[in-house]
Amino acid sequence: MSAPQSRPTARQLRFLRDLAARTASTFVYPTTRPQASAEIARMRRLARRPRDQFAGDQTEALVYATAVHPHEVSGYGSSAQWRTRAGDADV
Repeated sequence: MSAPQSRPTARQLRFLRDLAARTASTFVYPTTRPQASAEIARMRRLARRPRDQFAGDQTEALVYATAVHPHEVSGYGSSAQWRTRAGDADV
């Protein structure tokens, strides 16, 4: 039988939470110090990756696919209407 392993230290858990925040990822709370060390190593590898691997290209604006685009509507406020033809001008 193996000896019981000690619980992770408060420092290890703080560092894991910090790494998770920096890498925008999550982790399962470790129950032993070796598990915490392994999770820290995994999260450090994530932290070394370029930022765009987490969030995609930051230079491109994020837009909902179902959002209304300016070229689809003419008019303003309560008088706004869906454009029915591509050549409709703003009123």
